[in-house]
Amino acid sequence: MDRLDALDLAHEEFRRRLRRVRDEQWTAPTPCEDWSVRGLVAHVVGGDRMAATILRGGSREEGKAAVQVDADTDLVAAFDEGADALARAFAEPGALTRVCAHPMADLAGSALLGFRIGDLVLHAWDLARGIGVDDALNPALVELVWRDMEPRAGMIGTLGLYGSGPSGRVGPGAALQERLLDLSGRRPHGV
Repeated sequence: MDRLDALDLAHEEFRRRLRRVRDEQWTAPTPCEDWSVRGLVAHVVGGDRMAATILRGGSREEGKAAVQVDADTDLVAAFDEGADALARAFAEPGALTRVCAHPMADLAGSALLGFRIGDLVLHAWDLARGIGVDDALNPALVELVWRDMEPRAGMIGTLGLYGSGPSGRVGPGAALQERLLDLSGRRPHGV
């Protein structure tokens, strides 16, 4: 699958859950311990804004500033705006080879693209769980994110980005979505 097509699909995976958030659900908890539904969506919106900013040559400081989402922001509209801006930024010539000043470290645009796809896919699951809707993810996206993350399985728990990382209790015979969720520190069945 083309990575830019995967980004579009990942945005759609998140968007279809976002469109189902009811007013009373914005304060509901999500599998991400520190985030309500609103906090989770703000994180995704901020991630897209930050990525578009640094992909277009913004500094680390500008990237960090772009992550901030005001409390009164219409998150559904902001998500669509951020997704469109990020798609346009990645469509620019040379975007995938450009070195970006990510707040954590310099990254090639291609690595940034992989991170955004993974973030969107995993947080689509988190959002689905937070609002109680279907959490089955697009299998092609699950496979793509798995291929990106699985080689780093041994260090994922040490990064501070994926909770405790893999539990070691989900075997190779489990469905790929279950294995990906476990690898990313999520415990859908209390494993």
